[in-house]
Amino acid sequence: MMFERDFNKDPFIVIWELTRACQLKCLHCRAEAQYRRDPRELSFEEGKALIDQIYEMNNPMLVFTGGDPLMREDVFDIAEYAVKKGVRVSMTPSATPNVTKEAIEKAKSVGLSRWAFSIDGPTAEVHDHFRGTAGSFDLTMERIKYLHELEIPIQINTVISRYNIEYLDEMAKMVEDLDCVLWSVFFLVPTGRGQEKDMISPVEHEKVFTWLYDLSKRVKFDIKTTAAQHYRRVVIQQKMREARDHTEEIDYLTALTKEGLTGSIDGLGRAPKGVNDGNGFVFISHVGDVYPSGLLPVKAGNVREQQLAEIYRDSPVFKSLRNPDEYKGKCGVCEFRHVCGGSRSRAYAMTGDYLESEPFCVYIPKALRKQKQES
Repeated sequence: MMFERDFNKDPFIVIWELTRACQLKCLHCRAEAQYRRDPRELSFEEGKALIDQIYEMNNPMLVFTGGDPLMREDVFDIAEYAVKKGVRVSMTPSATPNVTKEAIEKAKSVGLSRWAFSIDGPTAEVHDHFRGTAGSFDLTMERIKYLHELEIPIQINTVISRYNIEYLDEMAKMVEDLDCVLWSVFFLVPTGRGQEKDMISPVEHEKVFTWLYDLSKRVKFDIKTTAAQHYRRVVIQQKMREARDHTEEIDYLTALTKEGLTGSIDGLGRAPKGVNDGNGFVFISHVGDVYPSGLLPVKAGNVREQQLAEIYRDSPVFKSLRNPDEYKGKCGVCEFRHVCGGSRSRAYAMTGDYLESEPFCVYIPKALRKQKQES
């Protein structure tokens, strides 16, 4: 498989926060984005050097995020440099007046492989409340029409929170009606502006996972989850249940590799195995700081001082995140730890320790159930 890679050496996906500047004030903003650009941002030349380093790490996928990447005048020059090198680039701009038809045409001309928009509710009322900006929903819908005209594949990002959990069926229908290739479903991590009180409960997480799995079997778009590593466990359990119903006995590793969990390989490719913070995933901030993910604010180095590969491969933070046997509590003994591992960023946000157990998982590992029976 072309995307087989050793996550100890090379990430599957690199997220680069081009800028923290943004015109929106979203309730859950990880970056606590500001209206103005930071003068310390990586320059165009530094950005090119960074892209060279990323490419050398077995050419992972590269996502431009922010803030709003369109707040940088040189965003398309940076994108063009990456695309010409052979890097697969996608972008997650904010739905603001910056998303002009000219900007979308420019993206197409430089060869951006996908455009991702955030939609957090099926109506303007729900979505605009979340985004802290009136008119955001209507603007997004209008721009999606134009992306279709230009035949640029569209991905929808949705953050699941207590504000929109009641509207998931309508959301799924909307993603389908908008003819999107991928629905990327984020589960809130209380960091930046995101608050613990905005999160859904552990039991609700489980219910949403089961619902997503059922949905995935009947829709033509792909579904990907972020900060919901335990969705993989639910998928495996469901596949094992289905196999038993067909009197086909399989173990969970077989279930994992059966078509469906890894997602079909779409235009940008999907991870062949579970990506987690620091494990197949790396985040570079607007000033070059390197983190296991944008939701896990533990700095491991800076690309102005060290090569990205060196930080990713050798930093103690990254190395410990890539060893599920080091995880504490039930995650450390869970039979699913190598494919799930729980959200390391949520563990950190809730406990201050990124090796602690996923606090929003209801599953009791076999090893702990055995202990209980024995005592």
